[in-house]
Amino acid sequence: MKNRVKEHRERAGWSQGELARRLGVSRQTINAVETDKYDPSLPLALRMAKLFAVAVPDLFIDEWEPEA
Repeated sequence: MKNRVKEHRERAGWSQGELARRLGVSRQTINAVETDKYDPSLPLALRMAKLFAVAVPDLFIDEWEPEA
């Protein structure tokens, strides 16, 4: 799964630490999400989308397609 967290964070002018503070998580968590080493929990993904005022699918891109 790819994501656009870093793009939205930088557009907001926030450091990883500032985003982490606003979401109540560690800076390491934000780094891991941005580098695709960690998929956030559903509650965290929802909070991120709400904070950036975007839909979850606009923030997290899932290229998986079901078999026909």
